[in-house]
Formats: sequence, structure tokens, C-alpha cells
Amino acid sequence: MALDKEINKRALQDLLRKPGNSNCVDCGASDPDWASFTLGVFICLNCSAIHRNIPQISKVKSVSIDAWETAEVEFMDSTGNNAAKAEYEQKVPPFYYTPTFADCQLLREQWIRARYERKEFVHIDKQEPYSAGYREGLLWKRGRDNGQFLSRKFILSEREGALKYFNKHDAREPKAIMKIESLNATFQPSKIGNPNGLQITYLKDNSTRNIFVHHEDGKEIVDWFNAIRAARFHYLQVAFPGASDADLVPKLTRNYLKEGYMEKTGPKHTEGFKKRWFTMDDRRLMYFKDPLDAYARGEVFIGSEKNSYVVKPGLPPSTQGYHWQHGITIVTPDRKFLFACETEQDQVAWIAAFQKVINRPMLPQEYAVEAHFKHKP
Repeated sequence: MALDKEINKRALQDLLRKPGNSNCVDCGASDPDWASFTLGVFICLNCSAIHRNIPQISKVKSVSIDAWETAEVEFMDSTGNNAAKAEYEQKVPPFYYTPTFADCQLLREQWIRARYERKEFVHIDKQEPYSAGYREGLLWKRGRDNGQFLSRKFILSEREGALKYFNKHDAREPKAIMKIESLNATFQPSKIGNPNGLQITYLKDNSTRNIFVHHEDGKEIVDWFNAIRAARFHYLQVAFPGASDADLVPKLTRNYLKEGYMEKTGPKHTEGFKKRWFTMDDRRLMYFKDPLDAYARGEVFIGSEKNSYVVKPGLPPSTQGYHWQHGITIVTPDRKFLFACETEQDQVAWIAAFQKVINRPMLPQEYAVEAHFKHKP
């Protein structure tokens, strides 16, 4: 018996070395040490916790600690990650967001449930909630002024090229019309204080407007997210008819390069530094008094090195009025922007985020953004 256990353990280690099995089948994390012995896949510790929530579909064991029956090992050998992907991911739409280990638990859980529990990528009719080109429903939306979450009706229409919301369920006129052209959505559970919290942004008069929403049903909010991605995908297919799916998919939605608190001073560099919440959204550096503000207090365009944008550690010697000791100077063609970070670790991380953008050549359309850019000092 002990000999069988040892043989099975060695056999599992051999299976982990087979193509496809050395990464978690669900999120891509390396060196998975767990497995679903009913689905025949190798998974990481974090995804194994999600599998435990669907015991009617998946039962999990540790590869290195738990005892395995010979029949279970043989089933793992006959299946494996690549075979499972071929079975459960037959018809994943190109716009559908496939999460990685870096994404929030909600996205990973719904990806797992969509594949194994609902079999959405085997039966195309189950993709209708986010593939139909039209979606209507109620979401809890944070009020701009009072911070309360209230139920609001939302309509996403690819035909109209817009996402709209209404202050009253029977209202005829929308409170806001958000063009699909500038729409973005990103999950922000920590910032919003809800595991299903979604931040939606759009451009209004060339300034970024934030809307914070959530839904008590995780599937519902992820379906809204993928419906927005589908609408963006179809819009971009028309806007760039020669582009491949691989070119368009990275443009559907974007997570922020970095967020967090820094101190800033005004354009004269004589004002006292004020603590602000900063969000780096592609080439837009926005700052807010509060992370959940609807509008930024100001926005700064970060161009490329070739266009005379530079980031460097520290502040000019004459600078006064800052409380945090770890300075950053961004030099643009028009002026210098001065920031201060609380820790050296924050400073290094922000400089890396800025440098990543500055190292990237500007696209033709980004010159237009730069030319029309507005910011409040």
C-alpha cells in the first residue's frame, strides 16, 4: 500500500512535467501543486479554493500532500490541462476577458464557473448575456456627491454606440451617455469596498469621468464587463477594418498602470504640497482629492522620451513645503511637475510606471490627445 502511494506520487510529479501541466489551467500561475481529480486538471492553491466552492463539478487534492488512488492518477494522465482546455474552451469569444493570477478573485471565479459549471464556451447560446450587442439591467451606482450607492438602470447598445444610465427606472432621458469609443471598465474591489466593484470611465469634454458600480451577483457584473468589451471590440473592428483580433483585444479595456497617494505642488512650485490620489491610465496621470471622486482635480499628459518627456528621482534643491521625503520630477515640454512619495518603495514603483510610458513611442492619435490636453495645475 505504501509502495502504491509512493508510485502514485512519483507518477503525479511526472505528469506535472508534461506540456501544459506546469502552469495552472485556470490562471496560468507556474508550478501548480493542486489538482481537480474529477476534471483532470492541475491548478494553483488560489484556484483550488474556488474549485472547492463547486464540489458538484470539481473535487481537489494536493499533489504533494494528499494520498492518491491509482485510478485517479490514471484519469489525470488521460486528461491533463491541454485536453481540458480543448474541451472547455472550444468557443471563447476573442473579446472575453481571460484572467491571470494577477486578477481579482471575482474574475477568476467567474472564468472557472463559466467553463466547468455553465459550459459557456461549449454552448454558444449561453454567451447571449454579453454577446447580443444590447444589455439592460440595474446596477448599484455610487452617487457623485453623497457617496451612497443607489439602484440605477443601465442600457448598453452597440447600435447607438453608447452606455447610458437613468436616475429613475421609468425615466425617458438618460442622466449620462457614455460613448463606446472612450469607454473603459476595470474591477476595483478594494477601492470601491465591494468584491464585485467595477469602475467605469469615459471622456466628457476631454476629461475623464469615473462611475463606480457593483451588483450582488458576481456573474451579472462580469457579464456587464464582458458586454462592454464586446461592444468595444465591434466598434474597433469597424474603426480599424484591417486590424487582427490580436491587435484589437489589448485595446478593449485596460487596468491602470499604477494607483496610490503622492503629494503634489502647483505650477509655480511655491505652493505647499497636498496629498492626492493618483491614477496612471495609459498616458493620462490623473489626481483626485478622494479615490472615489467622479472627476479628477487635474490630468497630466505623459508623452515619450523622444518628445522631451523625462522622469527623474528627487526634487529641485530650492523646493519647499513637502512632507514626504521621496521626490519625483517629471519634465514635459511645457513645465516640470513635482511629486513626493511617502516611501522609497513607492518612489521606485512610480518612477518605473512613468518610465514604462515614456519609453514607449507615441502613436499618431496620441499627438492629438497631447495637443488638446487640459489639466488643472
